[in-house]
Formats: sequence, C-alpha cells, structure tokens
Amino acid sequence: MTAQPQTRHSGWLLVALLGGMFLGSVDIAIVNVATPSIRDSLQASGSELELIVSGYTLTYAMLLITSARLGDMRGLRKMYLLGLVVFTASSVACGLAPTAATLVCARVVQGAGAALATSQVLIGIQLHFEGRARARALGLYTAVLSTSAVLGQVLGGVLVTANLFGTAWRPAFLINAPIGVALIVTAMLALPKDEPKRSKRLDLPGVAVLSAALLLLVVPLVLGREAGWPAWTWICLIASAGAFALFVRVERQQVARGGYPLITLSLLTRRPVALALVSQAATVATYFGLLFVLALYLQQGLGKSAALSGLSLVSWVAAFGVSGPLLGRASLKTKRRAAPIGRLVLAAAFAGIAAALALGFADNEALLIALLGLGGLGYGAAFSGTLTHLTSTVTGQYAADVSGLFNTTIQVGGSLGVAVFGTVYLDLAPAAGRTAAVPAFTTITAALACTAVVAAAFAAWAIRPSKPAAPRPQEALETDPALPR
Repeated sequence: MTAQPQTRHSGWLLVALLGGMFLGSVDIAIVNVATPSIRDSLQASGSELELIVSGYTLTYAMLLITSARLGDMRGLRKMYLLGLVVFTASSVACGLAPTAATLVCARVVQGAGAALATSQVLIGIQLHFEGRARARALGLYTAVLSTSAVLGQVLGGVLVTANLFGTAWRPAFLINAPIGVALIVTAMLALPKDEPKRSKRLDLPGVAVLSAALLLLVVPLVLGREAGWPAWTWICLIASAGAFALFVRVERQQVARGGYPLITLSLLTRRPVALALVSQAATVATYFGLLFVLALYLQQGLGKSAALSGLSLVSWVAAFGVSGPLLGRASLKTKRRAAPIGRLVLAAAFAGIAAALALGFADNEALLIALLGLGGLGYGAAFSGTLTHLTSTVTGQYAADVSGLFNTTIQVGGSLGVAVFGTVYLDLAPAAGRTAAVPAFTTITAALACTAVVAAAFAAWAIRPSKPAAPRPQEALETDPALPR
C-alpha cells in the first residue's frame, strides 16, 4: 500500500477517521459506569457483567492486527466503512438488548466493529497526509485518544444519571447510533477510493494462531485480578508464550511459500521499531494503572466523591491534548526526542506524587491535580513522539503493520498495567480507609515512576542512530530498504 496524495477534503477526512477512533475508544470506558444500572435492569450475574465489560475489550484487542491487514488487502475505505456499520448496528443492539446474554453477544460484535474501524485510522493518516499535515494529524490523533478514556466515563455517568425516559443505561449505547450514521456519511464522502489487492489472500493460519495467542495473553490479564489469579490464569499466560512462538514459525513458513504474512516479522527485528513498541507498552501500562488505582485511592481511601475523582483527571487530559498539537509544529528531530523526554517528565510527575504523599500532603488536592497535569503533558509528549518516530521510520508500505502492532500494544499494555498495579494496590489496601490507602498509593506511584524511567531508556535507545546493515537474503522480499536497522 503506497502513499496517496493529500485530498482537497483532508479536513473532513481527518474528522471521519478520528471520529471513528473516538467512538471505538470511548466505548471501552463508557460501559464501566453503566454496569450497576445494567445489573439492576437486566438482573445480570457477576460473570455476565464481567463479560459485558471484557467481551468488547477482548474482541477489540484480538482483531486489531487482523483488521489492519484486511484494510491493506481489501481497501482501507471499504474496511473502515464496514467497521463503522458493524459498530453502529451493534450499538443499537446493545441499547435494545432484552437480556444480559443478548447484551454480551452484542458487545462482542461491537468490539469487532471497533477493531475493524480503528485499525484503519493510523493507516489512513500515514497514507493520506504528509509533512506538516501528517504532524498535525498525529497530534490530533494523540489528543482524541487521550480524551476518549476520561470522556467515556463522564459521558456514561451523565447519561445513566439522567435516566432519559426511564431508559437507565441504554442511552450510553444508543447515542452511538446518530454519531455513527453521521460518520458513515462523512467517511463515504471524504475517504478516497482505493483498489483492493486481490492477488493477496488473508493468512488464515496466522490469524488463527495469533488470535489464540492474544486470547491466552489478554483473558487472564483482564479477568485474573477479579478472579484472584487462579491456576488457569497462569497456565494461559505460560501457554501464550508458546502460541506466540508458534505464530512466528507459521509466519516464516508463509514467507517461505511466497505468501502474504499477517505481520512483517522483519519489522520486529529492527531496533527502532521493537524498542519503541516495548517502551510504548510500558508507558501505557502506567497510564491505565493510574486510572484504575487513582479512582480507588480517592474514593475508597480518602472518601472523595466520584465526581471529584473524575474531575481530578481533567488536568491530565488537558495537558495531554495540548502536547500533541504543540509538538506538531516542532522539527522531526525534536518530535522524536520527545519520546524519551516525555517519559522522563511522566516519571517526575509520578515521583512528585509519591514524594508529596510521603511528606504528608495527601489532602492537598491542588498539588495532586498540578502533578497530574505534568504527568499528562509528559505522557502526551511521549505518545506523540513515539507515533512520529514509528511513522517516520517505516514507510507507507508497512502502514498496516505499524497500525496493528501499535494499537495492539496499547491494549495489551493497558491490560497489563491494570492487572499488575491494580493487584498490588488492592493487596496493600484491601479495605477502605486512608490508613492503608495513602502508603499503598505512595508505593504504586513510586513504582509507576520507575516504570516510566525504564520506558524512557528504551525510547532513547530506539531513536539512537545506527549504521545500516546489509539485509539477509531470506529477508530481501519483506525488508523495507528505507527502514533503519
């Protein structure tokens, strides 16, 4: 897939792409607020509630790489529109679901539609925007992705609390219908047509093995903490390593046969790509870990309201949203350096919170909000810097690979962050009250700071120049000559 010239309607094109990404991301968060109302309305069991929440996330995470490859093979426009249609229709099915089981099924389909649509967004930006326009698009991509998680919780709370016409939780899903229809129309008008690559066939063995590997990895990360980490979670995590190894073997066989692999494995052997993805996973883990732990700390630990808990993150989101557009005006070298520097700023914010708590400033809400703003600024710079680094390192030929790998990294990193940092916090503060919550949150923020420093080191290593090496003969067919090694 080669880069296309920028269209005259690039503004509407960007609106269409980012709107689809916003819908897919916001729905991950919005249902968390609606679960108590769903439980009361549908008499849903605990396991059904878990599936309503996690069914979407699991399907979404599993299909991102496959969806990106489908966009490359069958056409970005066609797959993006299909994803929007599936997401919009399944959102209506969610909002009208008469039983918990029906809602679970609709959520799984909704996750598939979201994966199919959102995986095309980064591809579209890389292919249809260049120079300053691409930098601006990536900055807005970062801003939209950051705000969606918090806005999902806020929007869900408002809609459920309003209880419009006695519908309780249902508008949290039904609101997607008019927005989805508007985005479908916008995308049909703004997205340029692209020719499908009919000579290429989807790597079905690769899809099957990769889906199994991601399922074995993500399911225990999503469900393990709530279940108390029983034996099956550890068995799944160990088995996932073997499944990923099998996937590598299947992909190599696909290349040897002259086929079209699901992932270009040679990308993952390149230091600039592999280390950037590892750094991004660690950074995202700190963000999602903070989101989970901060709510518990403020509400159960300090006895603050849910409203204050949500508003405390406004400074984070605002600073995150500002950093991307600001970096869009900087030079390419500066933007790439923002990846490690932003992570160091993030680490400083976490360390500042830990120090403030240790010094007895647990009730200083203004200080907490200010430090969260600093963290959001650093996280936004790191996120935008990593995106710039990856899209400038890898040519448009590998846009689908970058999109699938980057988005999957976000989902796996986020699940890992909640599982690890959430479990440690709950172990340190098993009951409500500030006596255990303050030292527990101090420990967690210190650990988040250390993780961010390690992520900064990986990011700095990723952007460090290196001498090009001659490609190995076996990789000649799948190696991008413009890709640094």
